[in-house]
Amino acid sequence: MTADGTLIGYADGRYEVPDNPVIGCLAGDGIGPDIWAATRPVLDAAVEIAYGGRRRLAWRPLAAGEAAYTDTGSYLPEETLAALAECRVSIKGPLATPVGGGIRSLNVALRHHFDLYACIRPVRYYEGVPNPMKRPDLLDVVIFRENTEDVYAGIEWESDSVEANRVIDFLRTKLGATIREHSGIGIKPMSPLGCKRLVRRAIQYALDNGCRVVTLVHKGNIMKFTEGAFRQWGYEVAAAEFGDRVITEDEVYRDHGGEIPAGKVMINDRIADAIFQQLLLRPAEYDVLAAPNLNGDYLSDACAAQVGGLGMAPGANVGDGVAIFEATHGTAPKYAGLDRVNPGSLILSGKMLLDFLGWRDAGTLVETALQRAIAAKQVTYDLARQMEGATEISCSAFGARIIAAMKE
Repeated sequence: MTADGTLIGYADGRYEVPDNPVIGCLAGDGIGPDIWAATRPVLDAAVEIAYGGRRRLAWRPLAAGEAAYTDTGSYLPEETLAALAECRVSIKGPLATPVGGGIRSLNVALRHHFDLYACIRPVRYYEGVPNPMKRPDLLDVVIFRENTEDVYAGIEWESDSVEANRVIDFLRTKLGATIREHSGIGIKPMSPLGCKRLVRRAIQYALDNGCRVVTLVHKGNIMKFTEGAFRQWGYEVAAAEFGDRVITEDEVYRDHGGEIPAGKVMINDRIADAIFQQLLLRPAEYDVLAAPNLNGDYLSDACAAQVGGLGMAPGANVGDGVAIFEATHGTAPKYAGLDRVNPGSLILSGKMLLDFLGWRDAGTLVETALQRAIAAKQVTYDLARQMEGATEISCSAFGARIIAAMKE
C-alpha cells in the first residue's frame, strides 16, 4: 500500500491491478503541464462515472526533464526511475531532449532503461478532425514498433573519430568491405529475441481485439540479414506459438479462395516503401502492423498525418512489467503555459492506459466523449482554425467539455 493507493503487481507475465492502482505521472516539459492539467480530470471523471466510486486512480507525481534538472542536476533522477519501476504503469507528457550534450533522448533513455520494447500506436479517425484525406475513416490501424534495437540502439561513431576509424579499418581488412574515407559509422543490430517478442505481442493484440490481419513491415529485399530476418522471425513465432489461430496470406489464397477463415488471424508482410503507398490507397486492408524501430517511427507519424496529425495520436511504450503511456508530439515550448494546445494525444493515451488496466468501460467513455466534443465544434485552436463554424476554447476548457460530454 501507499498513502493514496495500492501498487500494481506483476506475476507470470500479467499485471495485477487493484481497484485503486498507483499510477506514475510525469507532466513533462513545455506544454506538458498544460495538457496534463487537462487530461487528469478527464481520466478521473471517466473512472468515477464508469464505476461509481468502486475504482479510482491514485496519481503519483514524478519529476523528469528540465524541471528535474533544475532541481536535482539530472534529467532522469534515480528516484524517478525507481518510482516508475515501483508503479509499473505510468503516463507522461512530452519531454525535451537536452541540447549540446547529456542524454541523447529522454524518451529513448526510458525505453532502454526499462526495456520497453513495444511502442504501440493506434491510429484512427475521429469524425470532424481536419485532415488531408478524402476517406480518413478507412484508416484504422495499430502499429507495433520495436523500440530497443535497429539504428535507434545508438551504436554509432562520428566521422574521423578514433572509434569510427577503427571500425572502418576492421571492416576493410577483415571483412573486405568498401567504405569511403571520413565516414561516420552506425550499427543496426536486430536479434531473434527482439523481433520475436515484438511480433508475439502484435499477434496477441490482434487475437485479443478481434483484428483480422497482422502485417510484418520490413525492407528485407535490401537489408536481408536484419530486416529480412525480422520478416523470417516474425513468421517463425506465428507458426510456433499461434499455429492453430494464425494463417498465412499464401494459405488464405491457396486454400480458402482469398477469404480469411472465421476465428483466424492472417499474417502477411509488406516491403516498407510499399506499405506507405498501400495505406494511402487501400488502408482498409490493414489492421495491425509490426515493424522494426526506424520503419515504425516513420510509419506511425505518417499514419497520424492521414487522420489529422500528432495532436490526436496516442502512444504507449510497453515491456514486461513496466508500461509508460505518452503524448506522441513534442514540447512546443512557445505555447508553454498558455493553456492553448490540444490535449487530445495525452487524453487518448490515458484512454489506452485505462484499457491496459482492464478498465475498458472507462476507456470507452473517454473516447466517446472526446468524439462528442469534436462533433460539437468546441475545440482548441489547432482544430478550430481548420473547422468551419468551430468555437476556439482553451486546453483546460476542452478537457472540461469532454467531461461534460460524458454526462450527456
